[in-house]
Amino acid sequence: MKNYKDTIDPETVPRHVAIIMDGNGRWAEKKKLPRLEGHRKGADIIEPLIDASVSLGIGVVSLFAFSTENWNRPASEVNGLWNLLALFFESKIDIIQEKGVKVVVSGARKRLPAETGRIIDSVIAQTKKNRNIVLNFCINYGGRQEILDGVNSWIHKRKDGELLTEKKLQKQFYVPELPDVDLLIRTSGEYRISNFMLWQLAYAELVFFDVLWPDFTSQHLYRAICEYQKRDRRYGAI
Repeated sequence: MKNYKDTIDPETVPRHVAIIMDGNGRWAEKKKLPRLEGHRKGADIIEPLIDASVSLGIGVVSLFAFSTENWNRPASEVNGLWNLLALFFESKIDIIQEKGVKVVVSGARKRLPAETGRIIDSVIAQTKKNRNIVLNFCINYGGRQEILDGVNSWIHKRKDGELLTEKKLQKQFYVPELPDVDLLIRTSGEYRISNFMLWQLAYAELVFFDVLWPDFTSQHLYRAICEYQKRDRRYGAI
């Protein structure tokens, strides 16, 4: 099997990679398992993904963990996801610290269970000084909602006669210090961005895989970056 990592140019690695981790439920259904087992298996992919990203020098990885639309799923699955998120952070915090991962969270805090919010705040505080890579969990996140929340936040702070600019709006986003996305990866064979980081994806390169998220490996990441490096990113110029 081809090792795509060997063909990556280390000088042009994307700074910010965003991933729509799609296909957990379908993976479980194919194996006649409860859907939550697919999410559990999908969570296991995150640690090797971070290892591969750090080895390449990627600065930020954003993961679409729970969308504003995911509330429409059965309550048992939603509650199971919150429990799984808590378990992930509590069981992985030592490893996250050892790897120098700074955890940030994008998304609206409203509707989140109190315990989930507490765990998120604790992990953010514990990892805020880490510098090897930023891991951005997008939880209760929607691209439209982020823009709407940003506009409303700015309106409350604006001075009389002040006009909104791109720079001012970006400062109101959930994690304003994050750079724009260079590369978006989506698994499971779906070809859409599903309301994910709409502003930050303005000039991102998009790569889609048929593989379900629990079967995603570092080779898929390397392959996506190889594809990214073949693209001519002109940003509207000739």
